[in-house]
Amino acid sequence: MLNYLLPFVILILIVVFIHEYGHYYFAKKYGVGVTDFSIGFGKEIFGWNDKSGTRWKICWIPLGGYVKFFGDRNVYSQADHKEILEKYNEEEQKKLFILKPLYQRTLIVFGGPLANFLLALVIFFSIYTFIGKDFTPAVINEVQKDSPAMVGGLKQNDIILEIDGNKVESIMDVSKFITMSTDEIIDFKIKRSYDELIFKVKPNTVLGEDNLGNKLNKRIVGIKLGAYNNEINHIKLGPAQSIYHAVNEVYYVSISSLKYIGAMIFGKADTSQLGGPIRIAKISGQVAEFGILAFISMMAYISISLGLVNLFPIPMLDGGHLMFYAFEKVLGRPLSQKTQEGFFRIGLFILLSLMLFTTFNDLKDIGLIN
Repeated sequence: MLNYLLPFVILILIVVFIHEYGHYYFAKKYGVGVTDFSIGFGKEIFGWNDKSGTRWKICWIPLGGYVKFFGDRNVYSQADHKEILEKYNEEEQKKLFILKPLYQRTLIVFGGPLANFLLALVIFFSIYTFIGKDFTPAVINEVQKDSPAMVGGLKQNDIILEIDGNKVESIMDVSKFITMSTDEIIDFKIKRSYDELIFKVKPNTVLGEDNLGNKLNKRIVGIKLGAYNNEINHIKLGPAQSIYHAVNEVYYVSISSLKYIGAMIFGKADTSQLGGPIRIAKISGQVAEFGILAFISMMAYISISLGLVNLFPIPMLDGGHLMFYAFEKVLGRPLSQKTQEGFFRIGLFILLSLMLFTTFNDLKDIGLIN
């Protein structure tokens, strides 16, 4: 249990801290008073006050965090303007989030997800610069008999160039692109002798295991891959190439995740793969056993996920605030306190339902329920 719990806590502490620091950075930049910077919820384990009066603390429930602004009745920054103007003097009002211009409030809220994307960029950039990136071309060594690949027309010694329009730069890209594809038919662009051809392959979905031994529904096409001329091409990149490939990886993961979530909503993707804290803790421990590089890479993907999820237009998430600010921009005034509170109740219901669903999947995954 400790093998799973410790890596999970470390991962969550870092990713959540970076997220909340994004809010904190822009809040301080625009003169907003910050009373609390909390990692976790519930009762405080320990903390300290800085010179500006912010209470930095770590709490018992490591499932998120928050930055609380001066004058807020709660962590969601919802307060009535009239009450504020009567309660605080002119000097204090300068530190109030709710009285800041719309663009500043937008940047403060967007700062959290932005920080998560930047963390992933820094991680990928560092890996590609100091460790290197694999550029080994993917060659088909074997096409299994009567497999989707054989039916689709793929052959031994074909070099895979693209999958669903995504350039295959490495042998490692192939399984990633197949797994993340949500289309019924997968397009393979291959090089055969001197020709470039496109084949359409309909994958089978079978119950299998990932590289960590976790059960999942896998999409398989029935091919075995090898390195081109049996040569591994793993090279360290310069700064410009590293940032290019880092941006490309963050973009691909973000777009693919959104497509996969959309496919799940419309019943075209496997919802059993949607996991919560228990599954993240389990996988964190498993990945940590492969070493620090695998663990840091996973941290980048979790950070992207946290940034994306927080941008969903659901009240109680950052995207919900941004949705309210969009209404404010269009209407020329904020939505009423009562309307916003109504939206927050809806958001709470959605989030609780999602938590219950992911927890159910997590418990199935570890075998506590059938």
